[in-house]
Amino acid sequence: MPGVFVVLWSTGFIGAKYGLPYAEPFTFLVLRFAIVIVLLGVLVAASRAKFPGDPRLWLHLGISGLLVHAIYLGGVFGAIRHGVPSGLVALVAGLQPLLTAAVVGPLLGEIVGARQWGGLALGLAGVAMVLSTRLTGVNFDGFGWDGMAFAIAALLAITGGTLYQKRFCTGMDLRTGTLIQYMAALAALLPVAMATETMVIQWTPPFVLALGWLVLVLSLGAISLLMTLIRLGEAAKVASFFYLVPPVTALLAWLLFDEMLTPLALAGMAATAVGVALVVRK
Repeated sequence: MPGVFVVLWSTGFIGAKYGLPYAEPFTFLVLRFAIVIVLLGVLVAASRAKFPGDPRLWLHLGISGLLVHAIYLGGVFGAIRHGVPSGLVALVAGLQPLLTAAVVGPLLGEIVGARQWGGLALGLAGVAMVLSTRLTGVNFDGFGWDGMAFAIAALLAITGGTLYQKRFCTGMDLRTGTLIQYMAALAALLPVAMATETMVIQWTPPFVLALGWLVLVLSLGAISLLMTLIRLGEAAKVASFFYLVPPVTALLAWLLFDEMLTPLALAGMAATAVGVALVVRK
């Protein structure tokens, strides 16, 4: 399950690269969330899945949806829109496992041992090695603190969302719980898109394919796997899998776009894999 999740989650960056030239980022996300809600609504109706009876769980699911879907994805897309290099955005988001490990003890009572801390540090070093080639020659004068604020918001949101999901939402039904989460995310992002973007979409074949992939594979498949992993595993261990996303994304970009894959990046992939293994090994 973790391996499938990493591969599917990594394709999200590829799908965004295909689709973002034809729609503004928040508009893209609003359309994506709306389609997911329709599909999940049909699934919930067909399977007669029950919605939570406790209003507090509705609130918890809404907060989790805002963090994991609206603020995380909105922060990533917003940072790129403000000129922050995608490699730097990925590097900031790559701090998530370390940040999760730092707060998981006081919040969830999980113990992170010395071996796991070493694995987290090694994994971060590997991510930096993989992304170093993408940052070479990048003009860092092309963006300001507003763009970095989006990237930092994305980091805090995915970290907080993972912990919040583990603490308050592990008992949710995947069908109705995910539907509530996406409804909250759509309610938050729609006004932002309407206020800041033209909401014009170019319905080209690449955009339709990218949208379909992100809806079916990412918003339904990968998210369901993530929620299941959070339910079954320790938060720090689940977060460590995100270290594998940049290396797998770089590998996919090499296969699909013929992007450069240097020996340093390959060494970084190996270091990341070893780091994650140290974290999750019993």
